[in-house]
Amino acid sequence: QVQLVESGGGLVQPGGSLRLSCAASESTFNINAMAWYRQAPGKERELVATITSGGTINYADSVKGRFTISRDNAKNTVYLQMNSLKSEDTAVYYCKATTTLHYWGQGTQVTVSS
Repeated sequence: QVQLVESGGGLVQPGGSLRLSCAASESTFNINAMAWYRQAPGKERELVATITSGGTINYADSVKGRFTISRDNAKNTVYLQMNSLKSEDTAVYYCKATTTLHYWGQGTQVTVSS
């Protein structure tokens, strides 16, 4: 079973930046793919970005050019660098790991507001 712990959320002004971290309890080499999702109040959870064990990366159209997903296998950690944040980026951000099963972290709140 993979345990995931997210961190790095907080309150930031529009145009600002945050970096989220997702630490996995086992080597990311053993994880087929990791992803960041987000869920805003009253909305469904949506995919933000994915990175596979082979290094393939995909982004939601709404974050392309602003967010960057990366992985540090030595630290078993995946990051989401978020730049040029907008109010519509406000949500709880979740990390997901996929092996033969799916595992979720507890989420971290990101609030973009002046």
